[in-house]
Amino acid sequence: MTVGTAPTSVFDADLPTVTYDVEETPAEIYPRLRDAQRQAPIALGPFGPEVLSYQLVRSILRDTRFQIPPGLNLLVQGITSGPLWDKVVNSLLCLEGDAHHRLRSLTSKAFTPRATLRLHDTMVDVMNGLVDRVAEGGRCDVVTDIARPYPVPIICALLGAPREDWQQFSLWADDVFKAFTFTVDVREVEPIVMRAWRELDDYVDDMVARRRHSLTDDLLSDLIRAEDDGDRLNTAELRMLAGGLLLAGTDTTRNQVAASVQVLCEHPDQWQLLKEQPELAMRAVEETMRHSPIVCGTLRMVAEDAEIDGYLFPAGTAVLMNTLAANRDPAIYDDPDRVDITREGAPAILTFGGGAHYCLGANLARREIAEALNVLTQRLGNPRTVGPVPWKPMATLSGPKSLPIEFEAI
Repeated sequence: MTVGTAPTSVFDADLPTVTYDVEETPAEIYPRLRDAQRQAPIALGPFGPEVLSYQLVRSILRDTRFQIPPGLNLLVQGITSGPLWDKVVNSLLCLEGDAHHRLRSLTSKAFTPRATLRLHDTMVDVMNGLVDRVAEGGRCDVVTDIARPYPVPIICALLGAPREDWQQFSLWADDVFKAFTFTVDVREVEPIVMRAWRELDDYVDDMVARRRHSLTDDLLSDLIRAEDDGDRLNTAELRMLAGGLLLAGTDTTRNQVAASVQVLCEHPDQWQLLKEQPELAMRAVEETMRHSPIVCGTLRMVAEDAEIDGYLFPAGTAVLMNTLAANRDPAIYDDPDRVDITREGAPAILTFGGGAHYCLGANLARREIAEALNVLTQRLGNPRTVGPVPWKPMATLSGPKSLPIEFEAI
């Protein structure tokens, strides 16, 4: 490369800056992201470079020079060893290269849209049961009454865990998830996290042992059957995948169901449209997640100096893929702040990531949220919020803390 054409480091490129506090919510921060996005595809945020454009986020998520940070948020808190570190870095979320590719190849068939369809009746039954409890009263808190209890029974049914164990799975998920938030000192909660994780591991080991003798029609049996050129998952890998599914699919779904319901409540024409055309449910999921995602970004570490679109990302740099901004990029989405569940022609949202680390459970999550929205729009008429709807910070897993609504039971 000749002198004068060398790429400019992101730290020397006169990029716009975006400032925000770790306690601020997505809605509070978004106007600043939008202003920065109008100036450049990248901004310098409080933690380093933040990629804002759809195309650049998509490209980097597919670029192997940008890798998942070892230990995820543990690294940010200065934790680089110990039992919790070992658990996290050996999970599917953190694996890279051949080890990651092998596990994805062995497990991907268990998460196809067709595979998740077998849970349709369970999803509908669980959601109808939750609505039954609040329908007569004409009001509820969507977060505590609907969204929070919804996903664990689905995950348990997927794994083949009996109904009487649903509550225990929920408690384990609550405790282990404490390790994955930026707003908690992980060192303080590590004993709680590890105790719950050990109990979950022991439970899954027992399930695996029983399934090996008697395979059934559930995900755990599918994973045991999974084979790729003679390769199979061992017990430790089955334990990691089953436990990881519970953790990855619980709080994310809880928060996004509540967020998507809020979007539709605030756009009653869209609520009515989905009620009249339930076949739009998957589009409603895509659009509400695009507009109001509860996962607003994903972090990558630059493994080696990387040039993309004339910008140089130095090795060792932590880079935030700001999917909140990318999913409303006006270069990609017409009138990006508008909610339209009939939106056509736009590419898929980036909330589920991209490339080798595209969310393995994306099909399951979309199906869960779609079934929830269909049941709710069919059974709750004229829903409206009746109080404040505070959100959790953007810097962690976001979503409504509460969502009080009134409605007419149908």
